[in-house]
Amino acid sequence: MDNSAAKQFDKMTKTPVKKLISRLAVPTVISMLITMLYNIADTYFVSKISVSASAATGVMISLMGVIQAFGFMFGQGAGSNISRRLGAKEIEEARKYSSTAYFLGLSVGLIIMAFGLIFIVPLMRIMGSTETILPLAKTYGTFILIAAPAMTTSFVLNNILRFEGMAKLAMIGISTGGLLNIALDPLLIFTFKMGIAGAGIATALSQYIGMFILLSIFLMKKPQSRISFKYLSLKLSIIKDIVAVGLPSFARQGLNSVSTMFFNLQAAEFGDECIAAISIVAKVGMFIFSVAIGIGQGFQPVCSFNFGAKLYNRVKESIKFLWIYSTAVIAVLAGICFVFAPWVIGLFRKDEAVVDIGGTALRMLCVALLVLPTVMVGNMSFQAVGKSGKAFFLACAQNGLFFIPLIIILPKLFGILGIQLAWPISYCIAAVIAVPMILSFIKELKKTESLN
Repeated sequence: MDNSAAKQFDKMTKTPVKKLISRLAVPTVISMLITMLYNIADTYFVSKISVSASAATGVMISLMGVIQAFGFMFGQGAGSNISRRLGAKEIEEARKYSSTAYFLGLSVGLIIMAFGLIFIVPLMRIMGSTETILPLAKTYGTFILIAAPAMTTSFVLNNILRFEGMAKLAMIGISTGGLLNIALDPLLIFTFKMGIAGAGIATALSQYIGMFILLSIFLMKKPQSRISFKYLSLKLSIIKDIVAVGLPSFARQGLNSVSTMFFNLQAAEFGDECIAAISIVAKVGMFIFSVAIGIGQGFQPVCSFNFGAKLYNRVKESIKFLWIYSTAVIAVLAGICFVFAPWVIGLFRKDEAVVDIGGTALRMLCVALLVLPTVMVGNMSFQAVGKSGKAFFLACAQNGLFFIPLIIILPKLFGILGIQLAWPISYCIAAVIAVPMILSFIKELKKTESLN
C-alpha cells in the first residue's frame, strides 16, 4: 500500500466508530439536503406558474427516480465492493469495480435518454399525466431525459467517493450542482420568462456541471479508485458483484418511482389539486428523511471497510449507533414538521384544497417517518456487508411491496383519506419486519467476533 492508502486504512479502522460516522455523515447530510433542496426549489418556483405546472414536477419524480436508481445501483454496488476490498488491501481489484461501474452508468444513462425522447408522450401518460398536465410534463421531461447520462454517472461517482470515506469530496460535486440549480431556477423561469422549460434547463445544466466536477476528482487521482478504460472489466463476475450488491438500491429508488407513479394515477381521480398536494408532501417528507439517509451513507463505508478488515465488533457498534442516532434526529425534525404542516404546504401553494389535502397527508407521513430509519438501518447494513438478498427484500418492503397494494385498495374504500394513509401504514409494516432481521444480524456478528 502507498502512503495515502495506508493513512486511509488507519482512519477507517482505528478512528472511534461514533466519531468516524459523525465525521463522514456531516458532508453526506449536507449533500442530501442540497440535493433535496434543489428538487424542492423546482417544485417551489414551478408552483408559482400554476397548479398544473406544480403537478407536472410531481409526475417527473418517477422519471428522475428511475434514472437515479441505475446510478445508485452501479454506484453503491461498486462502492460496497470497493470499500471491502480496500479494507482487505486489494487496491488494484477495487479499481476494476470503479471504472466498470462508471461506464455501466454512462451507457444506461444514454439508453434512457434515447428511448425516453423517442417515446416521451406515452411515457408521460404512464407516469400519471392528465390532459392538462401532459404538455407541461413533456416540456420539463425533455430536459430531465437529456440530463440522464449526467445523473447516472454523478450518482456512481458520488457513491464510490463516499464508500472510500471521502465524503467531503463527494459533497463538492453534488452540492455545486444543486446550488447552481437553485440559482438558475428563478433566473430562467421568471427573469427570462421561460416558464417550466427554464426549470428543466436549470436541472440539466446543473447535473452536467456537477458530474464533470466529480469526474475531475478521479482524473486528478484523489481517491484510490480510478476511472479509466485501463481498469474497465467485462468479466461477468465483476458485473455480477456490482449489480447484485447494488440491486437493493435499484429496488429502493425504482420502487419509489413506481410507487409515486401509482400515487399520481390514484390521485388523478381527485383532480390536479390532489396530485399537486401529494407531490409537495412527497418532496417535503423526503427532505426530512434525507437527513437520516445522509447519516446512513456516512455509516456504510465504516461498516463495509471494517467488515472487509474483519473487525466485526466495530461493525456491530456502527449499526447500533446508526439506529439510535438516525431515529432521534428524525423524531425531532418530523415533530417540528407535524406542528407546522399546513404552513409548510402553504409555502408552495395557497389553494385551499391543496393545503387541506397536503396538510393532513404530511402530518400522517411525519408520524410514519419515526419508524422508517429502522428499515433503513437494516437495508444499508445488509447492503454494506454484501448480504444483497436481505437488503433487497427490505428495500422492496420500504418502497413498494406493501405500499402499492395499499394505494390501489385504500382510495377505493376511503377516498382521499386512503391516499393519505397508504404511505404511513406501509412504512409501519416494513419496520415491524426489519426489527428481528437487524437483531439477528447483530447476534451473528457477536458470534463471529468471539470465534476470531
